[in-house]
Amino acid sequence: MRHIRKEFPGIVANDDITLQVEKGEIHALLGENGAGKSTLMNVLFGLYQPDGGEIWVKGQKVKITGPNVAGDLGIGMVHQHFMLVDKFTVTENIILGNEPRSGVKIDLKNARKRVKELSEKYGLNVDPDQKIRDISVGMQQRVEILKTLYRGADILIFDEPTAVLTPHEIQELINIMKRLVNEGKSIILITHKLKEIMACANRCTVIRRGKAIATVNVSETNPQKLASMMVGRDVVFTRNEEPYNPGKDVLVIKDLVVEDARKVKVIDHLNLTVKGGEILGIAGVDGNGQTELIEAITGLRKVSGGTIHLNGKDITNDRTRRITEKGVSHIPEDRHKHGLVLDFSIGDNMVLETYYQKPFARGGLMRFDEIKKHAQRLIKEFDVRTPSVDTPARALSGGNQQKAIIAREVDRDPDLLIASQPTRGLDVGAIEFIHKRLIEQRKKGKAVLLVSLELDEIMNISDRIAVIYDGKIIDILNPRETNEEEIGLLMAGHKLTGGTHHAESHEKQ
Repeated sequence: MRHIRKEFPGIVANDDITLQVEKGEIHALLGENGAGKSTLMNVLFGLYQPDGGEIWVKGQKVKITGPNVAGDLGIGMVHQHFMLVDKFTVTENIILGNEPRSGVKIDLKNARKRVKELSEKYGLNVDPDQKIRDISVGMQQRVEILKTLYRGADILIFDEPTAVLTPHEIQELINIMKRLVNEGKSIILITHKLKEIMACANRCTVIRRGKAIATVNVSETNPQKLASMMVGRDVVFTRNEEPYNPGKDVLVIKDLVVEDARKVKVIDHLNLTVKGGEILGIAGVDGNGQTELIEAITGLRKVSGGTIHLNGKDITNDRTRRITEKGVSHIPEDRHKHGLVLDFSIGDNMVLETYYQKPFARGGLMRFDEIKKHAQRLIKEFDVRTPSVDTPARALSGGNQQKAIIAREVDRDPDLLIASQPTRGLDVGAIEFIHKRLIEQRKKGKAVLLVSLELDEIMNISDRIAVIYDGKIIDILNPRETNEEEIGLLMAGHKLTGGTHHAESHEKQ
């Protein structure tokens, strides 16, 4: 891709970017949220038309007018949000829009055979007959990879492929990518996870605010250098080094039972205490009850048994608004579904929980000047990059949407801040900012409950780590006396005995 330019109203997303990818390499594309990585790849895949520049594939200058043209040129894309039909089988999804025929009928038998062959060749272990709704997120991603291979792709674009995977699935994906390039495929990996670039990429092109900064050999660089290139300054990887000196119990959960829609226990007699002046991290493989636990605390899901106390007061099955008013803030795991109203302005989103209170309302009428003033202060304080207070939330990049939610929740100065996947899909600059804010709350003597699938995050900023498995807390560890391997075993349900890794001394405090 030579001198690519792509503009949207009021913004130059790609400003004279040149990218060269060699056969048989994993080429990482690194940049902050909103730097222009996905835009550049959408140009290569034909979803956007460039305003300037040219694309050459295998020595030929080409014009990619749409994804079908990209497909014909051997370019495939594995999107961040999967494009799969839940009710269809793996094979039906893979051939969708490209159905092989035998006479007038779709030739499912041969398609299934080809899917199985490809799956075996690249070690994907996908069952061609399973329905999408019955397989894990990691498996769904493999189906997306198979879809591109089935269509004969030689150049594969992976857009943030590890955002929704567990540590084990990430390692498996890296192995799959290495097998693909050994077969002569080329992979462009859009990411902002430095650890993964170091683990699998050959070269890395860094993009900052729409411009290509440099292309480097990964073997000749380190995470600190890449982070500095990406954000344009030195990045301090925040660690929670403060002495652990917790205060009183803020959140006390006893024998909590929560059921799902089918009356199956997803939280099974869970006990947990979070104190003032501590960050308690919850580590676990996705789907072990983390979401339901948070929904129970925040009043979004009915509790079937047990109690939840906040500052000594029973809040079990209280209404969400009441719980919020009593001093609980919640950074939800899905910012689009539960964190923002995407078509509301960023200003209105800043007062979603407080719009009916002074100074934002008087005599039943909203005071828009006060809302605007409040939003402008938060935008400045939390470095939310937005054209204006009136910009719809959906127009912001993921990182800035997340900063807006964190601004709203932290500014309310809660006694308990629940942060669920607070840095999912964010770059190092935004992660650094968010970790600082969580540690600030802890310093002020507030309780922070952090739920994250990122083990690094849990290890770096938690005072204690509670490991959740199958709806129960199976151990509580001291992060300074444990390691990723030990936590990983617990996350898989292997209870450990003996050793000094436990946080009993913390518990007694």
